[in-house]
This record gives sequence, structure tokens and C-alpha cells, in this order.
Amino acid sequence: MLFRLLRLILILALVVSAPPSFDAMAQALGQGAAGLITDQQKVIQGLTAKTDDLEKKIQQDGEDDASLVDIRLQLEDMSRAALTSALAFRSRLTDINNRIEVLGPPPAAGQPQEPDIVTGERQALASEKAEINAVVASAQNLSIRISGLVDKIGNMRSALFRNLLTKRYVLSDALSPEVFSDAHDEYANLYKAVSSWLIFAFKFKFKAILAATFVALGLALVLLVGGRRLFGRVFEADPTVEEPSYLSRLSVAFWSTLLPSLAVSVFLASTVFLFNYYNVLRGDIGVFLNALAAVIAVVFGVNRLTNAALEPRLPNWRLIPVETGPARWLVRLTTAMAVVIGVNYFLSIVNDKMGSPLSLTIARSFGATIIFGVILILMAMLRPFRARDGSWRPWPAWLRYMALALGLFTIAASLLGYIGLAIFVSVQVLVTGTILITSYIGFLSARAIGEEGAFADTSVGRWLSANSSYDDAALDQLGLAVSVAINLMIVLVFLPLILLMWGFQPGDIEAWAYRLATGITVGSVTISVTGILSGIVVFIIGYFLTRWFQGWLDGSVMARGKVDTGVRNSIRLAVGYSGVALAALVGISAAGIDLSNLALVAGALSLGIGFGLQNVVSNFVSGLILLAERPFKVGDWIVAGDVSGTVKKISVRATEIETFQRQSVILPNSNLINNAVGNWTHRNKLGRVDIKVGVAYGSDVKQVHAILLDIARSHPMVLKNPEPFVLFSNFGAAALEFEIRVFLADVMNGNIAQNDIRFAVLEKFNGEHIEIPSTPRAVVEVRKPEAWPTDDDKIEADFAEQEQAKVEAAAEARKLAKTGRKVRKPDPD
Repeated sequence: MLFRLLRLILILALVVSAPPSFDAMAQALGQGAAGLITDQQKVIQGLTAKTDDLEKKIQQDGEDDASLVDIRLQLEDMSRAALTSALAFRSRLTDINNRIEVLGPPPAAGQPQEPDIVTGERQALASEKAEINAVVASAQNLSIRISGLVDKIGNMRSALFRNLLTKRYVLSDALSPEVFSDAHDEYANLYKAVSSWLIFAFKFKFKAILAATFVALGLALVLLVGGRRLFGRVFEADPTVEEPSYLSRLSVAFWSTLLPSLAVSVFLASTVFLFNYYNVLRGDIGVFLNALAAVIAVVFGVNRLTNAALEPRLPNWRLIPVETGPARWLVRLTTAMAVVIGVNYFLSIVNDKMGSPLSLTIARSFGATIIFGVILILMAMLRPFRARDGSWRPWPAWLRYMALALGLFTIAASLLGYIGLAIFVSVQVLVTGTILITSYIGFLSARAIGEEGAFADTSVGRWLSANSSYDDAALDQLGLAVSVAINLMIVLVFLPLILLMWGFQPGDIEAWAYRLATGITVGSVTISVTGILSGIVVFIIGYFLTRWFQGWLDGSVMARGKVDTGVRNSIRLAVGYSGVALAALVGISAAGIDLSNLALVAGALSLGIGFGLQNVVSNFVSGLILLAERPFKVGDWIVAGDVSGTVKKISVRATEIETFQRQSVILPNSNLINNAVGNWTHRNKLGRVDIKVGVAYGSDVKQVHAILLDIARSHPMVLKNPEPFVLFSNFGAAALEFEIRVFLADVMNGNIAQNDIRFAVLEKFNGEHIEIPSTPRAVVEVRKPEAWPTDDDKIEADFAEQEQAKVEAAAEARKLAKTGRKVRKPDPD
């Protein structure tokens, strides 16, 4: 109750203090919301009208698969537009709900009435929310309706495909004599159409035809000549090579098929495009020319593939070890199959465009499928291999029986009237088989190139080896990259072709590509290929920018500022780790990955990381401490336990130390944090060197002290301040012990100074006849056994001992025999 009273007082204060501005703001918000509602209502109405039109078009074009695919794409775009219209109210609905929550529920009966302005605002918000909900509901209903139409199109397309394969035609009309007269009339009509177009084109569009043809031919030549220059020996078989490698044969077969086929396809496609661009083609001729271009491309590709794989002229370059005669017949039969299917396809387009009788269409397809089946059977019955005894051997059993089965099935389906099924099987055997064989050769080539050392033996690899600094390892890695690129190219090129051959339309591939790019939802996770690629690209850019900034900061800023080497190393490492971490975060965000999910995963794994990666985490934290605290830096001379050397690199996990024997020691950072570490060059390189000297008893110790002090002071590396000092340190067991203590500006030169001082001490002591004693060593005398006299006494003594041993053994045996005990055998060693 107290809370409600305080809220009422606050609202009254606001109303009294600024009523004009409050009313103006409410009015402005109302007008803005009303405008948004009106705009989205118009959008929904427009989408609804388009949906009605497309629904009518579905009924009209229900027999055209390509038209149904186009309608489906339009419906999917409209569905996304409807959802976008509904999402336009998200922010406004959030504001309304927050405002209603602030206003609270209306007072109950018996409670003080709230001001009229609060009641009016609540009612206005509720009314606006209801209008928005109505628009959102309309958008959702429209989206549901569109989804239903998309499902209907899918069912209609499936029915069309089933009808194409299962529809049976009556062959009696197709085989009647009237078919020949219909074919003659069809040919006359086609001739008239083409001749009239040619007269018009050469009379009015001759320059445009000539320009378009030359431009298309130029594009094809650029691709073909560029491919020859780029790929060189992998483009054509070299007759001078007697035993080409398997990789060379694969490469020649693949590229000599792909590049010429692409050049011909580019020429045909650009010709048709330019003819349309210059308005050279009319409607029916454009359809005929498109069909003719497709037929030429398929026939050329099949012919190139069989010639590349079988090489009738060069037996050494064949991928399949068949004989020359059968190789020629295989090329001819395969090309004949492609011609039959291509001509049938072209005539089907002509029949559809010119409204030919159904009997003529059935007769054409019947003849094409019968011929195709016969050619396939002839190929299966061919004997392409020769045995060692000279006899001819057939294909492997599985391949021969499969070809026979497909040929007989095509002929049987045609004879039974299933012309559509026979045509479908024929096209798939020819075109899909060609695509699969070409892609398989490409995969084999990619695998061969990816093998160790294979890329270096190619012409491209030899050129790179001769004209670049790549070594064998780099060429091998490049070969792996080329292998992956070839595999990716094959998938991107041949997979859509196979889908198109199996009845899918370009719109289907476009829709799949859009879904793959925008995201595939699996449960609550959305996987977007575009997002992932964007994140990878962003991370790579951030990584290289970080490396560039590191180099610029170290080489251009800190080097000019004479910054200490250790400080430069610490700053460079800190900048590098920070930049890579930032690039990773930005890349993850660009990929569309919610960082809150990563936080949950990190929290779930923290316990496992704490137990399983204790040492790793400890070394990582220790590395950060070393970089921040800097107890030593790169270039310092440190002593860590038994390791003494120069610091070469400090990373977040371990520190690299190079000993004076040039051995690299990798020490975990936790050892350097938890244990004592000596640093000879922590703040500066000033250090003291101690040299011990011993003289014999009886020497003049004051003279020795003066000589040693003079030697220390005269050395050029010894500092004057602090001045050198000579200590009479001890009365040793064998000598009077002195110690020279000198300070050097660079303690790293301590060995040089010690060496020079010791030489000077020896030279000076020899001149002053001062003896440096040495510890006496004990002499151990080894006594040798006396040699036995070289006479027969030793032999006699040995013989007497042996005889005595035998007598004792016999007596022991008799004694044991009397007592009845067995002789005990000695234990095994």
C-alpha cells in the first residue's frame, strides 16, 4: 500500500511539473507507432495479394517443373519478408511491455483511484499492443500459408517426376506410317523457321552476329591458350615419353578434358548471351540455339573424356590398359551414344516448341532409346584386353553384366511403352557417368599430387623449384594445398551438374545455397557457412594486422627510442597475445557465435581444467607474472638450479635458456617463479670476479700481496671504482691462500679477465721465484705373484694333489655306503 501511494505521488508530481512536454511526447510516440503499424499493414496486404497471384499461377503452370521452382523461390522470399515485417514491432512491443510494467496493474476495488492520465495511457498502450498483435498475427498467418504452398509445390513436383518415369505410352500410333509424314512436315516447318531467321539476321544483324561470334571466340581462346601456357605438360600427352608416371597420365586426362570442355562451353554460352544482348535471336530460335549449344557441349565433353582416358594414338598414356583397336571402338561407340541422346534432346525441344503430334514425340524417343540400348550392349560385349597367350578377354564380370543389364532394361522399357523411364536411364548413364568418371579422375589426380614429393615432380613444381626459393618441404606443403583446391573445385563444379541431371532445377540449387549460407538450424544451434567463413576471414585479417603492428612497434618505434631489449620483448609479446585474443573474439562474434554460450561452456569445463591442466595453467600464469614483473629479461645471464646461461625467449608457458655450451634448455615458468633464480645482469652488467691463488709456505706474503694487487690494477677491464682488492684468505693445508677480487663493467667478460690475470700471475711468480705448490699424490705399488720355477716340480705337485683328492672321495663313498645314505648332489648354481 505504501509503495502504491509513493508511486501515485511521483506520477502526480511529474504531471504537475511538465504536462505539456509529457503530452507532446505521448502524442509523438503514438503518431510514430501508428505510422509503423500502417506501413506494415500495407506490406502485409501487398504480400497477401502476391501470394494470391502465385497460388493461381501454381494451378496454371502445374505441369512445368521449372515454373514451379521459380514460384517456390518467390514464395520463400515473400515468407522471409513477412517474418521481417513481424519482427519490425519487436522493439516497440518491448517498450510497451516495459511501460505497462512500470504503470502496474489498475487499482482494485476499494483502493484509491489513479489519475485519469495514467488510466488513459494504459488504455492507449493496450490498444496499440492489440493492433500490433493483429498485424503480427497476419504476418504469421501469411507465413504459414506460404509454407503450405511451398509444400504443395514439392508434392506437385514429386508427382510430375513419378508421372514422367511411370507413364506408359501406346506404341501402335508411334509406329504407324503417319509418323513419317508428320516428321516430314516437322522438318519443313523447322527449315522455314530457321531459314527465315537466317535471312533476317544476315540482312539486318550481320555486324552484331560477327561481333558476338568473335568476342565469344576470343574468350574461348583466352581460356584455352591460357590453360595451355599455365599447365604446360599436364595439358597434352607427350609422344616422346615412353613410360609416363601414373600422376602424369591422370593429370593429362583430367586437364585435357576439363579445359577444352570449359572453352567450348564458354564459347557457346557467351555466343548465346551476346546474341540475346544484341537482339539477334527471336523466341523460338533462341530456344533452339540454347538446346543446340547444350548438345554440342555434352557431345564434345564425352568425346574429349573418352579420348583422354583411352588415348587411341598413344598406348603409353592410357588410363585403362585396353588394346588400340578396342580403344578406338570405345571412343566411337561412346561418342555415338552422346550424339543419339543429344539429337533426341534437341528434337524434343523442337517438338515442344512447334507443337508436334504426340506420336512423333513417342517415335523419336522410342528410336533413340533402342539405339542407345543396342550401343550399350555392344560396348558390354566388346573384348578390350589381350591375354598372354594372345586370346581376347572381356570386361570384368561386374562391369560387363551391369552394362548388359542397363542396355536390356532400356530396350525393354521402350518396348513396354515406358518411354520416359528409358530416356531418363539413358541420359543418366551417359551424362552422369561422364561427370562421375571425370570427377573420379580429378580426385585421383588430387590424391596423387598430394602424396609426399609428388608435386615437386610435376612441371609446375619443377618450375617453382627452379625460379623460387621453395625447398622440398615447402613444395610438399604446396602440393597438399593444390590437392585440397582441386578436390574443392571438383565438388563445386560437378556436384551441381549431377543434381541438374537428376531432375533438380537451378532454383533448387539456389535455394539450398541460400539456406547453407544463411544458416542451418540443428536444435537450438544455427550453423551458418557464411558466418563461419566471415569469422575465419576476420580472424586472419586481425592476426596479420597484429603481426604487422608488432613489427612496426618493435622495429620503428622502440628500436629508435633505444628501448631495452628485454622491455621490447615483453611489450612485443604482450601486444601479440592481446592482438590475437582480440582477433579471436572479433572473429567469433563475426561468425555469429554467442559468447554467452562460450562462457557457459568455459564454466562447465573450469573444474576439469583446474584438475587436469594444473601445470599448464600454473605455467601460463607464471609466464604472465614474468612478463609483467620482469625479474629477468631476454639477454640476461641467469642461474636457475643447475642451469646457467643466457635468456633467449620468454613465452607464456616456458622460458628458453641457452647455456654457454650452446645447449637450449626449456624451463617451465613455474620453476622460475617458485624457486630461487640468480641474475647476474638484472639491473646492470657490473659484477665481481674472484680468482684464487695459492703460494708455498715460506714465501714473502707481503710481496705476494703487492704483486697480485698490481696485476689486478693493471688489467684494462678491471674497474678503478670499486677498486680491486686482494684478500689473504686462509692458511691452507699445502699453501698460503690468496683471493683476487676485481669488478668488471660487463660481467659477461669475466672469463676473459680471469684468463688474463692467471697468465699474468704465473709469469710474475716465475720472475720473482715464488712457488705455487701442488698437492702430492699417493703412489700405490701393485705386488705381482711370484712365478713358479720352470721345472717339473709343479706338475708333480699338481698330480699328487689330484690323486689325494680321488682317494678321499673314494673313502667318503664307502663310508656313505655302509650307513645306507645316498650321495647328495650339489645344488645348481
